[in-house]
Amino acid sequence: MTPPMSNDIGRLAALHAECFPDKPWPEAEFSALLKSGAEIIASDNGFIVWRAAADEAEIITLCVRPQMRRFGLASAMLTLMENDLKKKNAVKIFLEVAADNLSAIGLYAKNGFAKIGVRRGYYDGTDAVVMEKSLSRPL
Repeated sequence: MTPPMSNDIGRLAALHAECFPDKPWPEAEFSALLKSGAEIIASDNGFIVWRAAADEAEIITLCVRPQMRRFGLASAMLTLMENDLKKKNAVKIFLEVAADNLSAIGLYAKNGFAKIGVRRGYYDGTDAVVMEKSLSRPL
């Protein structure tokens, strides 16, 4: 997994559309995220986008090709992101996930995230579960 270069924006948008066919992000969204300081870890089968500020971070999106799910790729990307954030002295990671996306909620819970709240109607009428994970700082 390597950080994408600007010429990979089309590949990221296509992969996002494959993972989220009802709400795909256009290439411009990825360009704007990169320009705003968001970071991305990507492979041919998935990617994670996050943004850090001060000692906190937010996962913006995580996707894995449907046929490649349940092989540990999402957990591996989360681990790589967390290791990067620890080096930057981050202490917490936040995310929102659709309340009806039980597999994603399970993935995050398995990786140490805990539910801390709900945002009513966050995703076009669907509630979002807000989750948080505390990071231990490296010694």
